[in-house]
Amino acid sequence: MKKKDLPRCHWASHDPMMSAYHDEEWGVPEYDGRALWEKLMLDGFQAGLSWSIILRKREAFRRAFKGFRPELVARFGARDIARLLKDAGIVRSRAKIEATIGGARAYLEMKQAGVDFSEFVWGLAGGKPIATRGPVPTQTPLSELISRELKARGFKFVGPVIVYAWMQAVGIVNDHRKPCFLSRPAKAAARNSRC
Repeated sequence: MKKKDLPRCHWASHDPMMSAYHDEEWGVPEYDGRALWEKLMLDGFQAGLSWSIILRKREAFRRAFKGFRPELVARFGARDIARLLKDAGIVRSRAKIEATIGGARAYLEMKQAGVDFSEFVWGLAGGKPIATRGPVPTQTPLSELISRELKARGFKFVGPVIVYAWMQAVGIVNDHRKPCFLSRPAKAAARNSRC
């Protein structure tokens, strides 16, 4: 069977870009702290929108936010905010832009305090991906806990629903369901070992 004909999670079945994202990224455990932070910021931009919009704009976001390098984004000021509000390539929401700048500062404050972002979030999750069963939730006690912890450190746009979507994206939880070809743990493990 050709890869394009494989059964996928329903949300990734009809759009080649979403299929590629599903097959190569969604649910693959991410352990790099900077990459985890970038994906969390992008999920914040998704609030009220579809992920396909953010995915289509992801490269523009990366250019606008200097490759999502927290040490650069944390120094953004009023001129940068004005520049970003004029950038048609991204979602032009002042609140979300300011939350991303604040998120960079919070990330760096954690780092300066000796707290590794990856170890922090994976520690809260028990250190390994969680295979889920049953209906896919929109939030869980764990996403509520991570949300509270992030908010306490100054992050914004990190409510429990956003955090759960992020947990799915970065592989903290595995929500692939049958008939998706990645729903079986052995297949997911094999795919993850290639990444």
